[in-house]
Amino acid sequence: MSGHQGHDHSHAVVTEGNVKKLTIALVLTSTFLVVEVIAGLMTQSLALLSDAAHMFTDAAALAIALAAIQISKRPADNKRTFGYQRFEILAALFNASMLFFVAMYILYEAYQRFTQPPEIHSLGMLIVATLGLVINLISMKMLMSSASESLNIKGAYLEVLSDALGSVGVIIGAIVIYYTNWYWVDTIIAVAIGFWVLPRTWILLKQSINILLEGVPDEVDIEKLRNDLLTLEGVESIHQLKVWAISSKNIHLTVHLFAPNADRKQLHRAATEMLTHQHDIAEVTLQIEDDAEMNCQHTHSHAEPVKQDPPHQH
Repeated sequence: MSGHQGHDHSHAVVTEGNVKKLTIALVLTSTFLVVEVIAGLMTQSLALLSDAAHMFTDAAALAIALAAIQISKRPADNKRTFGYQRFEILAALFNASMLFFVAMYILYEAYQRFTQPPEIHSLGMLIVATLGLVINLISMKMLMSSASESLNIKGAYLEVLSDALGSVGVIIGAIVIYYTNWYWVDTIIAVAIGFWVLPRTWILLKQSINILLEGVPDEVDIEKLRNDLLTLEGVESIHQLKVWAISSKNIHLTVHLFAPNADRKQLHRAATEMLTHQHDIAEVTLQIEDDAEMNCQHTHSHAEPVKQDPPHQH
C-alpha cells in the first residue's frame, strides 16, 4: 500500500509583500550604486570601490531574486512536474558564485596596492560610505524577516549585510586616513571586507549545491528520522529511505516500511503526522509492505516493476 500526503504548496511561493520589499531594496541599491562608483573613482579609494563592487552584486542579487520569484510561480506541466521551484536555488547559487569572485578580485587588487597605496580623498570617502550604510540598513530591515523563507532571499540578504559591514569598514578607514594620512588603511579595510564575505559565501554555495545534488537538507537529522520511523507501532524495518529538497522550504520524503502485522491506515496516518510535525516534512510518500510484497519485490527486483496499490490520499 502506498500513500501520498497532499499539502498546500503556499510555503514554496514568496508572498507579494516580499516581492515589494525586494523591489524597493533594488531601486535604492541601484540608485546609490552609480553614486558610489563615481565617488570611488574620484577619491581613488579601493575600499570604496570594493564597497561599490559589493553594492553591484547586491543589485544583481536582488534583481535575480525577483526574477526567480516570478519564474518559480509558473505552474507544473508535463515536462516539469515540480514546476519551476528549483529556479530559486539556481539564483542563490549564481548570487553566491558572483559574490565569491568579487571578493577574490578585491583581494587581488588589494595585493597590488600594498606596495604603492594611492592618495585617498578621505572626506568624500566618508560621506559616500555613510550614505551607503544608510541605504544598506534600510534594505536589511526590509529583507531580514524574509531571509529564512528561501535561500534565494537569504542570498540577497547576505549580499546586503556584507555590504553594510563593508560600509562600516570604509567609514572607519576614512576617519583614520583623515587624521593620520595612513593611506594603506584603505587597502587593509578592503582585505577585511573580502575575508569577511568569503566564509558566508561558501556556506550559501554549499547549501545551494546540496539541494541541487538532492542531498539531505541541513535541517533534517536523518538518523533521528530513521529511528522515529522504526519506533512506529508495527514497523519492523525500513528501506529505500530518501529525503531531498526541491527548494529551500519544500522537502520531500519517500520510504518503504516493512510492517506485516500493522493496521496500514493507522500506520500511514501516524507516520505522516510524525514526519510533518516533528521533522517539518510536508511531502511524504509511504510504501507499507508485508511478507508477500517483500518476497514479490525481491523476485522482481531485476525484472518488471512491482504493481502497487493506488495512492491513499488524505
